[in-house]
Amino acid sequence: MKEFERDRKDYHAVGKCIPKKDSEQLLLGKPVFMDDIVHEDCLVVKILRSPHAHALIEDINTAAAMKVPGIVAVYTWKDVPQNRFSIAGQTFPEPSPYDRLILDQRVRSVGDAVAIVAGETEKAVDKALRVIKVKYQVLEPVLDFRKALDNPVLVHPEDNWMSHGNTGDVKKNLIHHEEDAHGDVEAVLADCEEVIEHTYRIKAAQQGYMETIRAYCEIDRYGRLHCISSTQIVFHLRRILATALGIPKSKVRAEKPRIGGGFGAKQTAVCEVYPAFVTWMTKRPSKIIYSRRECQTIASPRHEMEVTVRLGAMKDGRIRAIDLYTLSNGGAYGEHSTTTVGLSGHKAIPLYTGGCEATRFSCDVVYTNVQAAGAYRGYGATQGIFALESTVNELAEKLHMDPVELRMKNIVREGMFMPAYFGETANACALDRCIEHCADNFHWKEKYPVRDMGNGKVRASGMAIAMQGSCISNVDVGSCTLKLSDEGTYNMMIGAADMGTGCDTILAQMAAEVLDCEPDQIVVFGADTDASPYDSGSYASSTTYITGMATQNAAMELRGNIMKIGAQLLECLPEEVEFDGEKVYLVNGDKSVSLADIATKSQVNNLIPVDVTATYSSPVSPPPYMVGMVEIELDKETGSVEILDYEAVVDCGIPVNPNLARVQTEGGIGQGIGMALYENVSYNANGKIAEGDFMQYKIPTRQDVGNIHVEFETSYEPSGPFGVKSIGEIVINTPAPALAHAIYRATGVWHRTVPFTPEKILMGMIDPEWKETDHRVKE
Repeated sequence: MKEFERDRKDYHAVGKCIPKKDSEQLLLGKPVFMDDIVHEDCLVVKILRSPHAHALIEDINTAAAMKVPGIVAVYTWKDVPQNRFSIAGQTFPEPSPYDRLILDQRVRSVGDAVAIVAGETEKAVDKALRVIKVKYQVLEPVLDFRKALDNPVLVHPEDNWMSHGNTGDVKKNLIHHEEDAHGDVEAVLADCEEVIEHTYRIKAAQQGYMETIRAYCEIDRYGRLHCISSTQIVFHLRRILATALGIPKSKVRAEKPRIGGGFGAKQTAVCEVYPAFVTWMTKRPSKIIYSRRECQTIASPRHEMEVTVRLGAMKDGRIRAIDLYTLSNGGAYGEHSTTTVGLSGHKAIPLYTGGCEATRFSCDVVYTNVQAAGAYRGYGATQGIFALESTVNELAEKLHMDPVELRMKNIVREGMFMPAYFGETANACALDRCIEHCADNFHWKEKYPVRDMGNGKVRASGMAIAMQGSCISNVDVGSCTLKLSDEGTYNMMIGAADMGTGCDTILAQMAAEVLDCEPDQIVVFGADTDASPYDSGSYASSTTYITGMATQNAAMELRGNIMKIGAQLLECLPEEVEFDGEKVYLVNGDKSVSLADIATKSQVNNLIPVDVTATYSSPVSPPPYMVGMVEIELDKETGSVEILDYEAVVDCGIPVNPNLARVQTEGGIGQGIGMALYENVSYNANGKIAEGDFMQYKIPTRQDVGNIHVEFETSYEPSGPFGVKSIGEIVINTPAPALAHAIYRATGVWHRTVPFTPEKILMGMIDPEWKETDHRVKE
């Protein structure tokens, strides 16, 4: 931060690679996760789930279940409040429609909740689930999202469906529609020498977090509902539970322990409402822990999207027009549907601001009778960037132009106005340097030509670029409370959720930079709606940028107050002293007072606060940028792909902790590789997901991702703390288009539907006209 300049000691906290604050506890296997820390003596909650994609419950008989020894309660749609709500963790008024009930008479996907069973033991609950008798009126489902719009079968025919200003029409299965145009796209396309148009399909994908979805609820000593959950959104969770149960938010406390991975899935309150309802009704503690199968089949995956791109260019490589249309599959419920789809255009098209004369983005999101989608790292940008970057690579091949050279002609550069990115300006952009840096590290000139290895295998390379954001501008709020403690150390309270990303550590580093201390001197607590200052939550890549600025501002204010108290003790003016992290001292003199003494003085006859809270929100969302280049070896006899090297260069502003930024990037690249080559979600004719566990749903291991090498190009974002931007989501966006490019170079066939499995690659080589179809066969 430019306003924070003074004589510094040699030590700097920002920019230093230090271990995560919770690393020792995790390495030693200490109890830190939800199921480690809650009471063992609580009710076990499980859900009876629908075997049908679309049905009405005509009758449900729970008498036999209630006779099972140890069963405390069985609830059906007749027993729950009729308050519609959304489980999307988004700032009020939520853009996601209120289309859920805790339990509904209409089930809308295989796995939808039919009954809640609570008992003393898991064995009793499992037995009770088996003896509940349900009579269904099976209805025709809508399983193909390309046929959902205006389909006579309605997923949500209810009259009390509610939305805060949505542009959808529930009577058409339409959740959301949007259009955004700049310039005359049709006129410019008509004047282009090259026009490429293709449709790309990105299937649903699961986040693959290690700790499954889970929550615990109890009634606290004040008669309030206390929910401890593996969640990214404690404050939104409080509102969701209060809305669903029909109780005041003041009656709900939400808290998160250490989270065993989320990647966006835990931005949705997938399970919390069930134990909350049980505990509110019985006044007994309860918990629910989803099985891996439940996480795979009825949780919160990436939205399936079909993205159509029309790109117009001249033969010299100048891109003049981009027209992008996205059809998104919301599934049975609309959480996150209105917001994810926008990013497919708004965070892809602006990459080519350089010479583009006209752009248009339009989209539709529809309901279907499949698993509802939600938030996943990349949040829509992943889908749009796959489509647009693949199209740009095809343009390069068509023009016989190096794709590096083509991009350098067209990319957004620092200082450029980006109409398609909400009218923001790229104030900090090192994308051009990222491309050059990545090409040099990767040895692009040597690796780009296809090389026949002489044994039926070929080596080829591909590339892609990406951008994301650093918050939801004009929406996200971050806060930080910093407190000077008795011994001259500090306590930090935040509402952001560390889910393995290391935000507890980097926020402590930021505060330490201002307060001239070691990050170990700052104890971090969060997140708890009773104790933490308000924070929108850990999503939208906002924590480092938004909560980081709040942290910087709180530390600056606390530093100033420490100097004021020190000046009182030194009997001088605050302007006459300085603070070096250990003591306040006279600038012109040899008198000083220790921080410990200042902490003691703050507790005696003191009016200067040493407990400071700062809050921040931003009108802009500065994009981070990334370049990825991949080298593969492809076996033409089997279609199998082996990744040899993946080179990445990222512009995230100023990395606060380069080691944490690097492992974030490596992990995101691994997830992107999984989406591109392995991970598949398929439904049979009855709407049942085939990939119900990690035996069928393949995620890559360390052996599958090749040699990943990550470096950084720095830029200075003037609106961010210490010049930072985000890094959490952008890192997943380049693998799919880069791999599609490399596979084309090796085989001469473009693949436009992920994943690119060996079967598809082989069939494409055998028959270039071969097209993938949905193989949905009744069981």
